[in-house]
Amino acid sequence: MARMTKRVRKAVFPVAGLGTRFLPATKAVPKEMLTVVDRPVIQHVVDEAKAAGIEHFIFVTGRNKAPIEDHFDSQYELERTLSERGKSEELAALMADLPRPGQTSFTRQQAPHGLGHAVWCAREIVGDEPFALLLPDMLHFGPRPCLCDMMEAYALHGGNHIAVAPVPADQTHLYGIVGVEDKTAKVSRVTGMVEKPKPADAPSNLHISGRYILQPDIFAILERGERGAGGEIQVTDAMKNLALSQPFFAVRFDGTIYDCGAKIGFLLANVAYGLARKELAPTLRCELARLLDT
Repeated sequence: MARMTKRVRKAVFPVAGLGTRFLPATKAVPKEMLTVVDRPVIQHVVDEAKAAGIEHFIFVTGRNKAPIEDHFDSQYELERTLSERGKSEELAALMADLPRPGQTSFTRQQAPHGLGHAVWCAREIVGDEPFALLLPDMLHFGPRPCLCDMMEAYALHGGNHIAVAPVPADQTHLYGIVGVEDKTAKVSRVTGMVEKPKPADAPSNLHISGRYILQPDIFAILERGERGAGGEIQVTDAMKNLALSQPFFAVRFDGTIYDCGAKIGFLLANVAYGLARKELAPTLRCELARLLDT
């Protein structure tokens, strides 16, 4: 029987990063607004959250991130122009993506103190309820939205949940790795978390992939301001502390993860999402084949 748990209604999106790996493109444009095909990266991640039933979208921003707020707002002049020109399909697409009034909140991370600090900045908006945390750089591409699977697991088990995916055993030193009771199960209880372990020391090959469902108790731990790797406040450190008193579960993602914070990941995401579009796939395949033959 499913346990009674508080419903997850809110999601936090940390979008304060500078995007230095994409300069000069990100000099004036937030990295989250770079497009994968014709949708900004942040819109793809919000789409995932919306599909999972999230009702309130909380963005932790920084300086020069106003285009993100504008993107999720009504654009009266553009909407009127589309309407006057009879571009009903384009207008309908814009309106379908537009959050309802009161569904979005924006708060500032004034200084770059790490991901944990960014999450802590959302504490007053989240309040005393569980929340989802989605890292916008990580696009989860698969047959089903990653957060949907996590929501189902959360409804059954309660506690805290982390999305994981396998990596080659010789690459564990590049990721946060979790130990689990059953390495082959779709959902398994977490037995440990290790940041970038050597292959010989890794408890599994399952890496933390940038999707979380967390209980609000984590805010009290983050508020201590304890510094971890890189001298920053780390979410993983806070989760390890929280795991001393609350259960954590790993939810295995069955798909491909594209790190859009890296150039290769971003390029591959554009190809994968383009090939998934029926109107683009045939021509794109032909053009890719032509390029590879030259």
